[in-house]
Amino acid sequence: MPVCSYEGSDYRTAFWGQGRDYEDLAERIALRALLPARGTRLADIGAGFGRLSEFYDRFDQVILVDYARSLLEEARARLGTSPRYRYVVANAYALPLVEGAVDAVLMVRVLHHLQDVPRALGEVARVLCGGGSAVLEFANKRNLKAIARRALGRQAWSPFSPEPWEFAELHFNFHPAWMLERLQEAGFLVERTRAVSYFRLPALKKVVPPRVLAALDGWLQPTARWGAYSPSVFVRARALRGGSLAEGPLFRCPACGHAPLEESPEACQCPGCGRAWPVEDGVYIFREGA
Repeated sequence: MPVCSYEGSDYRTAFWGQGRDYEDLAERIALRALLPARGTRLADIGAGFGRLSEFYDRFDQVILVDYARSLLEEARARLGTSPRYRYVVANAYALPLVEGAVDAVLMVRVLHHLQDVPRALGEVARVLCGGGSAVLEFANKRNLKAIARRALGRQAWSPFSPEPWEFAELHFNFHPAWMLERLQEAGFLVERTRAVSYFRLPALKKVVPPRVLAALDGWLQPTARWGAYSPSVFVRARALRGGSLAEGPLFRCPACGHAPLEESPEACQCPGCGRAWPVEDGVYIFREGA
């Protein structure tokens, strides 16, 4: 399965340092409303450099997962070596966590890079304990800009058709109804939805301060209950399946699924297939070539 990798990229400044203060603030408003106020263990899948660390204090332990080792090393440099944090290089399609490892999952700006959304949602459901919360974000195909372009004859594809639209390689937009069906199939109940980043227009962002736009966005976000037409959609979904929150070792082998692994300061050894997954400078490496 192809993967969109940010390995070696300067994502923090090259992307978030380029006039996206409004988007960052609007997303934080949505997350304050959707994430549980308290929890035991959070997995931030696609954590990158730890942009959303503001919300980590709500949990006793945080597992930062990303495909790009370089971004996790940046997160570790920012957040430190506290045992509260685990830095894990892994593929979202094969999470190296045992069943029911966490009671909350955060997954922002990740789904739009995934070719096989059902497979990824299945992994999220597997690592969540029963009743756990997943706060997920996806790029919305049915947004106002796409609707206007279609109406003016400047766009061939329909924003109302249910199938995902790949507008660039490994960059997908999803119809909200399609995503709701995938979440239900994976065993989730969507509890709340927020429509985010309505004012993602370069000309507007040049003349209106980011905090003003974000405040207006926060006022509009709850309108998603009647229909989301924003570029980004956030949902909070509850896991309907699964048992109690796992106790003991957290990791399982992403290659063969064996758990538990034999952990040492240098590696996590799999008794099932014999693979040794290295631990280097406090970063657990569960993918080949990282």
